Amino acid sequence: VFRLTAGEHAMQTRNISILLVEDNPGDAHLITLQLQRAQHVHYDVEHAELLRQAKELLKNGTIMPDVVLLDINLPDSSGLAVINEIHSAAPDVPIIVLTGHDDDELGLDAVRRGAQDYLVKGRIDGEQLGRAIRYAIERKKLLVALAHSLGEIKTLRGFLPICANCKIVGDDAGYWTQIEEYVSRRTDAE
Repeated sequence: VFRLTAGEHAMQTRNISILLVEDNPGDAHLITLQLQRAQHVHYDVEHAELLRQAKELLKNGTIMPDVVLLDINLPDSSGLAVINEIHSAAPDVPIIVLTGHDDDELGLDAVRRGAQDYLVKGRIDGEQLGRAIRYAIERKKLLVALAHSLGEIKTLRGFLPICANCKIVGDDAGYWTQIEEYVSRRTDAE
């Protein structure tokens, strides 16, 4: 594992931490160089050459990246299962797959497994990569918030049985009451 810094500009407006999981040092260097050209964004890139190293960094809390750039063909693991491995180590961190395989079906499968994007190395420039990173971070934030809200709704639904069509609420004793009456008896609301 070694540390690279990309995008050293005088006027930084935003910092984005990246875990780059890439076994090819040339590709890692090229990706970092592409990110250096970014305006108003500082990318702090932590590089791991093996899946095992990336998982250790994530699980130990050594780093908490804003995004993971993931090659799916690594010496210690390959294929789309690599996405699951990273998700298990850091479920709230967005993943962008960076690969040399230009395969639409593989890309769709990667997204179905939770990757935010599937980009082909050599076909993207620094601006496109930066945009994909920023969009992936925002999409993942929305997905995490949505999952949290759905969890709260499921919890509330478990506490209080409601028939929305009938406008009645079930209580702990199994009796059904009109919503207005139920609320007025149990709260200060009118």
